[in-house]
Amino acid sequence: MRYFHVTSSLNRASITAHGLDWDRMGAAPGIAGSPVPEQEGCFLGTDRDAEFFIRINNTGGPVDLWQVDGVTDGDLVESPEGFRYLPRRIPASQVRLVRQDITGDAPF
Repeated sequence: MRYFHVTSSLNRASITAHGLDWDRMGAAPGIAGSPVPEQEGCFLGTDRDAEFFIRINNTGGPVDLWQVDGVTDGDLVESPEGFRYLPRRIPASQVRLVRQDITGDAPF
């Protein structure tokens, strides 16, 4: 299964250099609008989940869609809110930018 991560386009340079790391959050709020990490991990989802996160975008600007490799369903943990996350950092070598600068009016 393919997994994706949706985040503010402002995070692109950091993700390209360092991968996905909740400790580096700060350039923009999380996709749900939180100014701090909601879990010690990286939220991931299927393409349907990614579409949902793109629609609820509360970052204040466009978002990017990243594909994450090397993750299995058994690696993910469910948050109290029912979303799945990987409780570890994801190196840049495992992420690939698949769409950038997505706005709320752009079709998925």
